[in-house]
Amino acid sequence: MSTVKNYLSLIKFSHTIFAMPFAMIGFFLAATGSTGYFGLLTQDYRLVILKFLLVIACMVFARSAAMAFNRYLDRQFDAKNPRTAIREIPAGIISADRALWFTIVNAVLFIAATYFINPLCFYLSPVALLVVLGYSYTKRFTALCHLVLGLGLSLAPIGAYLAVTGYFDWLPVLFSFAVIFWVSGFDIIYALQDEEFDRSNQLHSIPAALGKKKALRVSELLHLLSTTSVVLAGLEGHFGAWYWIGVLVFTGMLIYQHSIVKPNDLSRVNLAFMTANGIASVVFALFVIADLLVR
Repeated sequence: MSTVKNYLSLIKFSHTIFAMPFAMIGFFLAATGSTGYFGLLTQDYRLVILKFLLVIACMVFARSAAMAFNRYLDRQFDAKNPRTAIREIPAGIISADRALWFTIVNAVLFIAATYFINPLCFYLSPVALLVVLGYSYTKRFTALCHLVLGLGLSLAPIGAYLAVTGYFDWLPVLFSFAVIFWVSGFDIIYALQDEEFDRSNQLHSIPAALGKKKALRVSELLHLLSTTSVVLAGLEGHFGAWYWIGVLVFTGMLIYQHSIVKPNDLSRVNLAFMTANGIASVVFALFVIADLLVR
């Protein structure tokens, strides 16, 4: 159990709370279609449950591979940064080789899971891995690394929708745009803690490039674009009252995190990063799914 706990800590398993709810939105969006709960009733429940479990498995495997690879690749920087020196690899809890093998195993399991979903997901699985693993390199050459992270997590609603339907649609893409801008915005807030370290070690980030005050303005703009995306998704999908309540909660949490993080006061960054965004994703997803089911 101690080993399991160490690996869960390595990949920050609790952070699954960010993308998983949007994967559930994509899944139920596809499973219910325009007929809501009755659409689920007309389907083979065994197939629906199997697809549901496979979507969750893909989310866990892909994210575990991405986080473990990030920790493996950044181990030297993490060792030099006082904030991250306690992480499992620099602290000697998990060896770099074991972290790399953990990455490879999860990547293989991800591809294997997509094989049992449908051919399109299987063929696109290497592309998805390229995005989520490739993010770890971006901080070495571009301050737009936050957007690449957002892109990786934004695959969740599209991937889940494809798992059920086997084809693309405009509505899950709008939810993906919401995820890109939302994740990019709160990752900039999180990166404020390492502004000086990144700059002194030739690592790229929006805070290192623009400073804390301007970085927060960029984050606010991205979160405005995220809110716009969920509003457009609501209009495009002809959602009802439950959805719009979810939009209010989601927007409120974005506003809240910007109200508690200031350029000269980063003491509540973790509260903004984990708590506010965790509530935003989970509560929003619950209201969206409720709206889909009551149609």
